[in-house]
Amino acid sequence: RFLVMDTGAESELHYACDITRSVPVGGRFNQRQKDIYSIVLKGQEEAIKSIAPGLKFKEIHLKAAKVMAEGLKSLGLMSGDIEEAVNQGANALFFPHGLGHMVGLDVHDMENLGEDYIGYDQTVSRSQQFGLNYLRMARALEPGQVMTVEPGLYFIPALYEQWRKEKKFDQFINYDRVAKFLDFGGVRIEDDVLVTGDGHRVLGPRPGIPKKISEVESLF
Repeated sequence: RFLVMDTGAESELHYACDITRSVPVGGRFNQRQKDIYSIVLKGQEEAIKSIAPGLKFKEIHLKAAKVMAEGLKSLGLMSGDIEEAVNQGANALFFPHGLGHMVGLDVHDMENLGEDYIGYDQTVSRSQQFGLNYLRMARALEPGQVMTVEPGLYFIPALYEQWRKEKKFDQFINYDRVAKFLDFGGVRIEDDVLVTGDGHRVLGPRPGIPKKISEVESLF
């Protein structure tokens, strides 16, 4: 199992932060844990690389979703055309939430005003598709915004049983293979990223809070 630690602190100026790390109980990754963790880490790294002003956060969410779905396909848990699988929402069995949200004086900044007013505008409306409909921020990024980037993969028995019974997306999901992971739990990795005038900067200490497998294991 993983210990998923979703934590934060408040600065002297009262700004919040929101960071998640997933650590294997016992301090060492087994092969199955390495496989899933590496997929999530790659999804997060690719999403962070994409952050720049003017780019819709929804597109970054979808990029992370496709990277992780390709990883699941490499393990035999998904199959078929991955771009189409993500377009239809098959990946939400494993990634049933949005990529992230704004951070500021509140951890979920300004959301009390209403997510549809803060995270969406006339150029992008909230999806009705399961998983994608939980994306709190979809509109174009602007310099000065701080976003969490927190992809995850989870094996949720109740959701699995429901989808398998309905044969939902069985052209994309290898349910027999997934069944072997139902005792796995989940993994999420989260960092806070500042949108700059020409790209982005990951906030926090340097060289950063450990998240590569070798870095995590070196702590134990």
